Amino acid sequence: MPATVRTTVHRQHRGRSHYAVPVTEARAAGPIETRGEKKERTRRAILDAALRLSEESGLAGLSLRQVAREVGIVPTAFYRHYASIDELGLDLVEESFTSLRAMIRDVRRGNPRIEDIVDRSVQVLDEHVRARRAHFAFIARERSGGSAVVRAAVLQQFALFERELATDLARLPMDGWSAEDLQVLSRLIVVAMIGVAEEILDTGERERAAITRRARTQLLIVIVGAQNWRSTRD
Repeated sequence: MPATVRTTVHRQHRGRSHYAVPVTEARAAGPIETRGEKKERTRRAILDAALRLSEESGLAGLSLRQVAREVGIVPTAFYRHYASIDELGLDLVEESFTSLRAMIRDVRRGNPRIEDIVDRSVQVLDEHVRARRAHFAFIARERSGGSAVVRAAVLQQFALFERELATDLARLPMDGWSAEDLQVLSRLIVVAMIGVAEEILDTGERERAAITRRARTQLLIVIVGAQNWRSTRD
């Protein structure tokens, strides 16, 4: 609903002195942005700017002044959101992985067949990496990048994947498997998925079907081989 604003217009009548006429004007009323919404918008702009700028130099090559200039804020305003570039990088790592882990967790919920878990996991990975290409390109760079803090956070996220997967594998009919061997198997699967994600980043839409087909075959070979494994006992 348009807001009404009352103003005063001064007019002159037949050469006489001015007199005031009150006028009501209609103006479009847009939603008023709260302080919290403005802060979140600026934070989002900082994250997006860091993703763009780090494509060439990596996160370690960025300065907060570069990011602030890209966003259009003063450097002191940057510190209202992040204490350092590394802290910004940790936020990017977290948002890159959180939704993917939740989606993969949903795939394994219930009691699905191994083939269904593989098919759905490959599909989710493909869709997620393509939808968040900039984030996963960032992860691929920072996995062996210059910032030790961010690199450690990326490796920690992969370790979380491995632990969650090992827990789920333990619920499957994997008789005779030790906890250590389940961890090894989960690591093999996660490493394979990392390779698939990086392949998705490096190829276009035309290769999409071939990538997902190879990924499915690769995971099934690992799992079928694992079903014939028996852990050694001391």
